[in-house]
Amino acid sequence: MLAALAPSLAEAARTASTKAFVLLDGTLLPIDRIAADRPSYSGKHKKHGMNVQIPADPSGRLLWASSALPGAVHDVRAAREHSIIDALAEASVNCWADKGYQGAGGTVRVPYRGRWETLSAGQ
Repeated sequence: MLAALAPSLAEAARTASTKAFVLLDGTLLPIDRIAADRPSYSGKHKKHGMNVQIPADPSGRLLWASSALPGAVHDVRAAREHSIIDALAEASVNCWADKGYQGAGGTVRVPYRGRWETLSAGQ
């Protein structure tokens, strides 16, 4: 019943287009699995779970929640599989995400990755 009331990704992207930007993050929902069930095992979290992608408005309010993928699926891959990156780019929505979305493309922006280089006085 709740799924019937939930907005589609397209509706969420339209709502997001009225915001200054959106925040995109994935979360691992822990599940009870046996050790042999490797697709649901997240090496980052060291436990079994399901990966869910969440775009939120600047106040942190949920705009949409993806269906669950196995926990071993990386955040950027999950966002691509759910077409979140394309939907936000199509709606011209500025999106901020963590370093797990490095190389996502579209309108997704991530923090600087690497070491800051300092210039010597002569340069």
